[in-house]
Amino acid sequence: MKIAVNTRLLIKKKLGGMGWFTYQTLKRITRDHPEHHFYFIFDRKWDEEFIFSDNVTPIKLGPQTRHPILWYIWFMFSIPRFLKKYKPDLFLSPDGFIPLKASVPSLAVIHDIDFFHFPHNFPFLLRNFYLKYFPLYAIRSKRIATVSEYSKSDIVKSYKIKPEKIDVVYNGSDPVFVPLSADQQKQVKKEYSDGKEFFVFIGSLVPRKNLYRILEAFEIFKQKTGLSHKLIIIGDKMFRYSRTMELHSQMVFKDEVIFTDRIPREEIRKVLASSRALLFVSYFEGFGIPMLEAFRCEVPVVAGDKTSLPEIGGDAVLYADPFSVKDIAKAMMEIEKNLALREDLINKGRLRKEHFTWEKTAAKLWTCIERTVPDKI
Repeated sequence: MKIAVNTRLLIKKKLGGMGWFTYQTLKRITRDHPEHHFYFIFDRKWDEEFIFSDNVTPIKLGPQTRHPILWYIWFMFSIPRFLKKYKPDLFLSPDGFIPLKASVPSLAVIHDIDFFHFPHNFPFLLRNFYLKYFPLYAIRSKRIATVSEYSKSDIVKSYKIKPEKIDVVYNGSDPVFVPLSADQQKQVKKEYSDGKEFFVFIGSLVPRKNLYRILEAFEIFKQKTGLSHKLIIIGDKMFRYSRTMELHSQMVFKDEVIFTDRIPREEIRKVLASSRALLFVSYFEGFGIPMLEAFRCEVPVVAGDKTSLPEIGGDAVLYADPFSVKDIAKAMMEIEKNLALREDLINKGRLRKEHFTWEKTAAKLWTCIERTVPDKI
């Protein structure tokens, strides 16, 4: 079987959530199924790191997909031309975009549809593109994979898709995330937080990550506890973050907040494993990989109690209402002062992480591929 794959998100040192899903699943699928051939379709010169095995042929198609207009050209013209020429048996798209005019069966991985519920969190052109085309992608795909039961239910209800068309393929977490010794943690704190204890936030600086309220909650935490803790923010500044930065500039404890922007994965692991807790209080998530990474690092998690996060975190997380600053601050204070709670969450996290591995993800995605083109397997 010949499988064409949209690999435009495999960009060296710039792998986001969907990029990691693409990387971790394809690395395993191409290795485990040498009898099939894969065309990896990039929109720029690829890095050899992403050519996982001999049964992968990389293809570069322009233009680079840096703008909704260029997305349209790539998926409506460049990809269909490629599919017509090479005649693969399946088009797999780990970011959910598919060529609507192609006759090749498509499997779209739609991670979540937050833009459907919060369109004004997105710039004008992005939200218009998402709102117009993702319902069509869901309808035209022969099959859909998504990353949680919550997202499956959301796609079914929002786009009127039959539930039997959708497979749940949970994300995994990278084994690079492991605990640090006390001495190693001390060194990380010296490097990043002037030797002080700290909370950490990991994620793109977009509205649904709720950083605005996390900053407000941190201010309350500092005022009420008098502790010297800092807050480290790891992630790229993206769209609609100006309100958050304006709040930060007005904070009493603004100097206790440290923005690192994007840092290497090994550095993220070190910072996470040295923190008092991960603050992952999003008000909308399709999954929530940083929670699994915290479980692996044996660090407690404060997470939002909405959408998919309770499904993924189970009983290994301290939940807070993401729309209540007071509730977030209360959870931060509780996880700091209650040592028994901390130990209980860490122990439960050790068990919870075993439910989610990239090996399981790749196997489930392959099963979804088999269901999409059963006559080709």
